[in-house]
Amino acid sequence: MTLRSKRTLMQVAALSLVSATLALTACGKKEEAKPAAAPAAAAKPEPIKAAWIYVGPVGDAGADAERVIRDLAQQGNKIIFATSFGYMDAMLKVAGEFPDVKFEHATGYKTAPNMRIYDASFYHDTYMAGVIAGTMTKSNTLGFVGSFPIPEVLRNINAFTLGAQSVNPKIKTKVVWVNTWFDPPKESEAAQSLINQGADVLLQNTDSTAVLQTAEKNGKYAFGWDSDMSSFGPKAHLASAVANWGPYYIKAIEELKAGTWKTERTVWGVKEGLNDLIKINDVVPEAAKKKVEGIKAGLKDGSFEVFTGPIVDNAGKERLGKDAKADQEWKDKIDFYVKGVEGKVPSGK
Repeated sequence: MTLRSKRTLMQVAALSLVSATLALTACGKKEEAKPAAAPAAAAKPEPIKAAWIYVGPVGDAGADAERVIRDLAQQGNKIIFATSFGYMDAMLKVAGEFPDVKFEHATGYKTAPNMRIYDASFYHDTYMAGVIAGTMTKSNTLGFVGSFPIPEVLRNINAFTLGAQSVNPKIKTKVVWVNTWFDPPKESEAAQSLINQGADVLLQNTDSTAVLQTAEKNGKYAFGWDSDMSSFGPKAHLASAVANWGPYYIKAIEELKAGTWKTERTVWGVKEGLNDLIKINDVVPEAAKKKVEGIKAGLKDGSFEVFTGPIVDNAGKERLGKDAKADQEWKDKIDFYVKGVEGKVPSGK
């Protein structure tokens, strides 16, 4: 996904940064005492500064990400959120230099005394998307544009396929890896390749609208990712897989305010209101919509688990026994394709 202009992630997206000053009542200097006859004035709270770094067009962004995270800490931000897996090592390094700053990393696995992990269950969305895709396909071939072959993405590919197979056992899924989170030309090229191979419904684990727009141009179907993308390909758009991180950010800052922030990993999903599949197209049959709603209800009350055995990989090996429900550790170690996904998982990053 290297851009020919070699503009780095932070430069292209103008740092893609939202910096928020939050007036929290946890800290502040006391005002000077008033005369005895007057009541003491309440302490004026000092603001706590928080910063977010968002994924954008990525070139050779590693060193620049480290520089920007360090700069944000030096500017007085007391909590910094890095919203993409690729920022993990850079944030970990900077966290060691600023022990009084809290660092929050999305979807990773490395922590420190002042750095923790927060994650979403996008596979909830992709399973529901799979139900719709399995209903809408005419070729019985689905396409998936993958970013990096890590457990987070493999969970999504496998859940998409399992959801589709739950309504259409003939489903097979083809995958093209682009090794980037955001590169519209590369994503478009991958989508076109999948369409050329017979896929007529596409999903992606990348952040631009390119896959949806490519499907629209070809008269095929696709889904939005991370946000409502229905306006970018209204005829192709079947639904959008979204994550609402707001409640988690409130939780994290309230913990900082209260002095209860601690190193941990938080994984939320449909139950907590973080993940959802929205804007289902009217062309989707009512039966499929009702099935999705039933799955969503099961995810909310805990009665439904996407990864329930038997689960067999595409080489015929059983990976989860009959009726067994996968725990988080199992999900975090997914390194295989389920039956129906073609090819082999690439090695390395």
